[in-house]
Amino acid sequence: MLTTGNQLRAARALVDMGQKALADRAGLNINTIVSMEKRGSQTLTSGLDKIQAVMSALEAEGIEFLNHGEPGVRLKKSRPGEGTRPDQLTSENDG
Repeated sequence: MLTTGNQLRAARALVDMGQKALADRAGLNINTIVSMEKRGSQTLTSGLDKIQAVMSALEAEGIEFLNHGEPGVRLKKSRPGEGTRPDQLTSENDG
């Protein structure tokens, strides 16, 4: 679950997505994304519908939200047939 502004910022960074692009994909105003990120390490106060819209947009890009004691994010592992993620490219598999 997306719970803090820092977690949101980290998720965007992992998929190299700007605030405007995320707002567009989530169907929200960019000011909503800016406000959410300004919360920093504090719990988000946006409505659940907005938080879920942001989560869905980021999950579609491969983000997985973690909350094992502290909020976190990571990229989902590739599934068979999805190809190689850019961060896993090497000179041997970059065909």
